[in-house]
Amino acid sequence: MIGFTLSFEGNNADDHELDLYDAAQAMIGFQRSLAITTHLVLNGNVITQAPSLKNARIIGMPPEKGSWEVWAVIIPAIAAIVYKLGTAPKDTPLGNLMYSAYDYVVSETLGFHVDYDTTLGQQYDKLNNSKQNSLPILKQPQFDSAIEKCENAIKEMHRPIVKSNTADTARIIYQTKNFEKPFKNPLDIKTYDHIVFSEEDKNSVEIVGCVSSYNINTYKGRIFVESERRPIPFELAESTRTVRAISEITKSLSSNAVERFTQEANITFEAFVHRSKTDRVKKYYIVGVK
Repeated sequence: MIGFTLSFEGNNADDHELDLYDAAQAMIGFQRSLAITTHLVLNGNVITQAPSLKNARIIGMPPEKGSWEVWAVIIPAIAAIVYKLGTAPKDTPLGNLMYSAYDYVVSETLGFHVDYDTTLGQQYDKLNNSKQNSLPILKQPQFDSAIEKCENAIKEMHRPIVKSNTADTARIIYQTKNFEKPFKNPLDIKTYDHIVFSEEDKNSVEIVGCVSSYNINTYKGRIFVESERRPIPFELAESTRTVRAISEITKSLSSNAVERFTQEANITFEAFVHRSKTDRVKKYYIVGVK
């Protein structure tokens, strides 16, 4: 089996109680974010509605006695990667991918950087060289699109923590029949603030970086900036969506694809910086490409 548990702790949750409405909304967010990620891994594209999930079912399992947990199990329907429920070992390609994919989506949404190249990137490189693989080979931009679609769902998973205060933390745990691995970063008031709070600097700044992903349909992507040591989400202002600006962005992306974070891929742009409550850079709103 491939299972994920959403477990609430602290306050009323320690006495096995949660506000029912908040718990229900958290479960919907949990299912939606898991469905979007599962569909991407199995089918290679990003859906916007959880009922659109194809080639898999996500079922709810009974919680353990005395706990406040939601246990969801993914049952794939693609013949080439089906494992009988309860018999899949912890190191199956699909199980590893689902853990890494959901951890990447959740962690990035909560404000914790995950190195794509050393996690999902390495796994897809191995799958690409496997003759038995039937899963689509995905790139970072596709997962970045999933992050955007999952943000509101993951925000809703915080409701028992931030609305009724019937819990103070929540953990996501990856589970197989004989193995479990908690995600490193719990959900709490700080991660909620990171999602909902964004303040734009009053003045624009000049920044140098190389594009690591870009979506031609949304004019959004990510750019690696040396001072931040991580790819930062960006969006092109409508006035900046010119042929020349997009050409420079795609050139940077192409150069970066040949050699990761090479200086030849650097571009200079003018942007307004969006920051979280803790002053962490959340996004660049690009108003000029030089």
